[in-house]
Amino acid sequence: MDAIDRKIVVLLQEDASLSLAQIAHRVGLSQSPCWKRIQRLEKTGVVLKRVALISPESIGVGLTVFVSIETGDHSSAWLARFAQTVTAMPEVMEFHRMAGDIDYMLRVAVPDMQAYDAFYKRLIDTMPLKNVTSRFSMERVKSTTAYPLPVEPRGPAAGKKKP
Repeated sequence: MDAIDRKIVVLLQEDASLSLAQIAHRVGLSQSPCWKRIQRLEKTGVVLKRVALISPESIGVGLTVFVSIETGDHSSAWLARFAQTVTAMPEVMEFHRMAGDIDYMLRVAVPDMQAYDAFYKRLIDTMPLKNVTSRFSMERVKSTTAYPLPVEPRGPAAGKKKP
């Protein structure tokens, strides 16, 4: 990715509803080369998809719970079954395999404590788990989907001047 690609990615992360003309103008390209760059970014997996971000409270799923899970079984068969089960649960917004003292971390969105209790019971009934710890978010202080992306490349070649 060059500096123009980075600018395009920054713009798409900020507002994926920008028109092609707006993006092209902001990065200093005509529409055709800009469109080709966006298509390449999508094809190479830099841009995974473009979505609308929804306020969870506005659709009735305002309770966020972070669920730490420890397991006694670390086999690949167990993980495959667990991953399939957990990813099928619509309340699970994020599912991470962790390093350190916990094995998995979930971010769960539910309407209220009663809904979380129902989710929790389904989760612990799926398969044996050593420990499940729930932490309830009291306030979302920051939430972003935009990754920090320097406009200039970093790395060994970044500091070298052209002759």
